[in-house]
Amino acid sequence: MKGFDFDFLTITVTDVVDILFVAFLIYYTYNLIKNTLAVNLLLGMFIILILWFVVDALNMRLLSTIINKFMSVGIIALIVIFQPEIRRFLLLIGKNTFLQKNKAWWGYLFGSRDIERDNLVRIKPIIDACKSMKKSRTGALIVFVKFYDDQLFANSCELIDSKISKRLLESIFQKYSPLHDGAVVIAENKIKSASCILPLTDNDKLPPQFGLRHRAGIGVSETTDAVAVIVSEETGEIAYAKQGRVRMNVSFGELEKLLNKDF
Repeated sequence: MKGFDFDFLTITVTDVVDILFVAFLIYYTYNLIKNTLAVNLLLGMFIILILWFVVDALNMRLLSTIINKFMSVGIIALIVIFQPEIRRFLLLIGKNTFLQKNKAWWGYLFGSRDIERDNLVRIKPIIDACKSMKKSRTGALIVFVKFYDDQLFANSCELIDSKISKRLLESIFQKYSPLHDGAVVIAENKIKSASCILPLTDNDKLPPQFGLRHRAGIGVSETTDAVAVIVSEETGEIAYAKQGRVRMNVSFGELEKLLNKDF
């Protein structure tokens, strides 16, 4: 392919596309790992890589052999160490495809536009329950997933599989309920399970006032495509966790917009 010749450098259209794809990959990788422990892990691996080049250049045979053995399994180690980030990356790519971004148009064309309009009606019981729990300062953690993972949730949850209702959510998180500890998982327009034990986030830069509910909500949003609504027991404030990030002091108007978009 004909390109532009700058004597010492020849740039083709393919090179430009290649650079853009690499920049795109770096941008998404940065978004996935910033403010997580993966940054420190990546930095550590980068330091080992530099050390490998240095000892090889200095012909330090013993140390070079040890690092070579470590680097020979580097790809497998990367997959194991960064498994949550790789999962999130694939989910992020899938959620930003053309079909996903334009699903409203596809729904309109194929006659499912009414289902989209009914979404506000479906989330109203959740908003009403959050209003009530905020007023009474009842701690709550509600997780929304697009696909219910039996392996992730069923083993540590009480299966409910019930229609979403304000009273049911309030009764689950009521202080003396045997199910109030843990999270409620909502999927397929149903309360699928309650009292779920979720993995906590490894992010060590969170504010110290964040309790287990906030850390569990952030943690599940890091490792899956789930979003989480957290009601603070101490202050009654509502937080919204998505992709490992948390938005604090969410108003009910904002919560309605967020859930309408993500749920």
